[in-house]
Amino acid sequence: MYQWRKFEFFEEKFTGKCSIPDDVAGHVTCSSSGRGKIVVGCDDGTVSLLDRGLKFNYGFQAHSSSVLFLQQLKQRNFLVTVGEDEQISPQLSSMCLKVFDLDKVQPEGTSTTSPECVQILRIFTNQYPEAKITSFLVLEEAPPILLIAIGLDNGCIYGIKGDIARERIKRFKLEVDDNSNKSQSSVTGMGFRVDGQTTQLFAVTPTSVSLFSLQTEPYSRHKLDQIGCHANTVAMSDRSELIIGREEAVYFYEVDGRGPCWAFEGEKKFIGWFRGYLLCVIADQRSGKNAFNIYDLKNRLIAHSLVIKEVSQMLCEWGNIILIMEDKSAFCIGEKDMESKLDMLFKKNLYTVAINLVQSQQADAAATAEVLRKYGDHLYSKQEYDEAMAQYINTIGHLEPSFVIQKFLDAQRIYNLTNYLEKLHENGLASKDHTTLLLNCYTKLKDVEKLNVFIKSEDGVGELKFDVETAIRVCRAANYHEHAMYVAKKAGRHEWYLKILLEDLGSYEEALQYISSLEPSQAGVTVKEYGKILVEHKPTDTIEILMRLCTEEGEPARRGSSNGQYTSMLPSPVDFLNIFIHHSQSLMDFLEKYTNKVKDSPAQVEIHNTLLELYLSDDLTFPLISQVNLDENNNFRGERPSIAAVMPRAKSNGKLSVDHEDLNEGKDCQETLQKGLCLLKTAWPSDLEHPLYDVDLAIILCEMNAFKEGLLYLYEKMKLYKEVIACYMQAHDHEGLIACCKRLGDSGKGGDQSLWADVLKYFGELGEDCSKEVKEVLTYIERDDILPPIIVLQTLSRNPCLTLSVIKDYIARKLEQESKLIEEDRRAIDKYQEETLAMRKEIQDLRTNARIFQLSKCTACTFTLDLPAVHFMCMHSFHLRCLGDNEKECPECAPEYRSVLEMKRSLEQNSKYQDQFFQQVKSSKDGFSVIAEYFGKGIISKTRIGATSTLGATSSSSSL
Repeated sequence: MYQWRKFEFFEEKFTGKCSIPDDVAGHVTCSSSGRGKIVVGCDDGTVSLLDRGLKFNYGFQAHSSSVLFLQQLKQRNFLVTVGEDEQISPQLSSMCLKVFDLDKVQPEGTSTTSPECVQILRIFTNQYPEAKITSFLVLEEAPPILLIAIGLDNGCIYGIKGDIARERIKRFKLEVDDNSNKSQSSVTGMGFRVDGQTTQLFAVTPTSVSLFSLQTEPYSRHKLDQIGCHANTVAMSDRSELIIGREEAVYFYEVDGRGPCWAFEGEKKFIGWFRGYLLCVIADQRSGKNAFNIYDLKNRLIAHSLVIKEVSQMLCEWGNIILIMEDKSAFCIGEKDMESKLDMLFKKNLYTVAINLVQSQQADAAATAEVLRKYGDHLYSKQEYDEAMAQYINTIGHLEPSFVIQKFLDAQRIYNLTNYLEKLHENGLASKDHTTLLLNCYTKLKDVEKLNVFIKSEDGVGELKFDVETAIRVCRAANYHEHAMYVAKKAGRHEWYLKILLEDLGSYEEALQYISSLEPSQAGVTVKEYGKILVEHKPTDTIEILMRLCTEEGEPARRGSSNGQYTSMLPSPVDFLNIFIHHSQSLMDFLEKYTNKVKDSPAQVEIHNTLLELYLSDDLTFPLISQVNLDENNNFRGERPSIAAVMPRAKSNGKLSVDHEDLNEGKDCQETLQKGLCLLKTAWPSDLEHPLYDVDLAIILCEMNAFKEGLLYLYEKMKLYKEVIACYMQAHDHEGLIACCKRLGDSGKGGDQSLWADVLKYFGELGEDCSKEVKEVLTYIERDDILPPIIVLQTLSRNPCLTLSVIKDYIARKLEQESKLIEEDRRAIDKYQEETLAMRKEIQDLRTNARIFQLSKCTACTFTLDLPAVHFMCMHSFHLRCLGDNEKECPECAPEYRSVLEMKRSLEQNSKYQDQFFQQVKSSKDGFSVIAEYFGKGIISKTRIGATSTLGATSSSSSL
């Protein structure tokens, strides 16, 4: 007992002013607390309610004689009392149980108030004989159901269960002790224990401790101990433990028997429990005084000690402990706040006690961490670094890590700092800087074993507890490449893994193998990032990986009938073009292999464009190809040597041996150009309107690199025949020019005859003797009558090197032909003039002379003509009935007449479309004839001829 420390964690409230008010006249026999009030019962039968500070609220007469026990309910504002009333008859006991509803206060007179008494029960009946009540306890099960236990001096407990207010109750009896000595068998204390649906009752007598199970009848009894205690020394802890105070010690009982005991000297007069503290009023036999002690059992300290008088009642309300003395004086003792208690302990450097205190009182984690920090600071000031770090580690999650890290960096305690950083990572609270610092600690200590544990101890656990990128960076900087690669691989950071292999270790083959083991999507991403390095050192292997990624190789399980659909899901070679910068030959090899493998790629246009640029561009030279060809392996598609290794071998006596190089380069250039021409042709099949490459880009490449064959092919495919012959003209290839015109200038085969005119103009402006070519061109011009002779003469007259003999035969033939045409035109003119004169005479005759109709038969039905009849000026006659509804046109002549009118309207309509006229003039061999035809038809006449009136018809009703 004397080993326990004493602290003043409690203080007296209302010092010197706390006492039972004078309004409470009788002697206090019982008390209860709850719902913010204290209720006291007196021997005069009155019950008084006291507010905070023990101020009198009101009182009322509960019983006529004395109030023995009372208990205030907490779930409902009810008060249950046990006391003596006037005895109505000798057969009925004067001991009554009353239930008051404190919410229903009824006025009595002018000065007093009384709550409504909702029920009065007689405790003793014929079945339950009368005895002295020694203890009383009420349990609120589920309002309005109450469970009341009444302990008697004969070792029995009377139980009442049910709705007391409505008197729907059930009575039962429990036999606690059958000792014939009443002083040894009276029930001195009881306690309810509720565990879920199970309700149990502790019963204490001076000679026993028993436990009743009230779940099912008959109620079973289990004897826990053969020694009990006297009245007022029984209480229940907040963990539903029974507490018994005896002279030698205080005992705790669980459902299975006696638990821990605490040896406190002196007679225990009152036992209580308050917020985890044990309350004891102990009589000191040596001094004859009573001591009120508050024990903190978890921390083994006395939280408060006070010498007091004789105690009558001990209660807990308003967060305080209330002690009522026999002389009606009182003590109100309250607990100090946690900060005050901790300050008291800190001043005495009792940090261990402070830690235990905050933990036992379930303080929040932040408050506990603050105590641990102060304890750690205290130990750190004493240079007890290991012990201080143990406290700082317990503050992780609440104390800023930089506070601890700075302390141990200054003290150069790298081992302690390493321990703290490890705990930070274990709790998942480490930042990138913490990871960097911890790894630096490992590398400084050269503690490879701990580094392995930190890096590799979490195999298969899940996510790493540190920042992956930071760990990789620090391990790389410290040349722990194996650890960096392990972290990168485990975290799936393939880009870092490859960065280490390629940039730090130069393990190109291993990097390629690692890429091959990845999923296609991940492999594609890594190749895009590190492909430049791989192509530079391992072009062949890199191309093989790209082929597996971009084609269906190695994925047979994923290929099905929808071959094209799967191909569209694969990455495109265009996505990897950037990795072949400065390695054009490798790019060419890759694209060639891909196009040979995949014929229907969605990106074939872009691929063909790139290949054309590689094939046709002059500036894409490969200075190492020729040198590689000189290698004994004679295979330039293998691994390319470095420039430093090749250039010395290319020198001879200080001069570059360029003859052999120029020869090989020219040969390679011709091969690539032929590949380009082959691509131009194969990628533009005859059944496609547009090629599988960009035509404009192809033309630009051919122009820039003077690739005549490709340019001619493209112009011819695009039907740009004038550009085709322009290429021959630019190259002064006369033989090819004429051959091209023979092929492309035949209009019967869809050619353009105007090409011959362009060729003739070319020779006319050539300025050199080209008589042979001109004669050949004139042959085709004359055959197809492409140009008039005057145009031919004007065109050839510009070339001073040509003589008249070149075109003499042509002119002679043309003059003879023109003479024949003139003679034919003259004969046609005479014929048309005669026909016109005859028509004019006929028109004049119709206008001036009468017409005699002598037909005797109807033109339509060939029957004899009779009246009524219709005669037309065209000398046709019809019965009126044969004409039908149309009496104004001759049925015989009307079709011919309408066709003429339709032709005239068509010509007038065509006169509005000027583009059509000019197109005919342009496309005709003789534009003048087209103009003359339009004039002859009156389409472009200035005066418009009015519509000719129809031939009139006369009708006669007389006979012929």
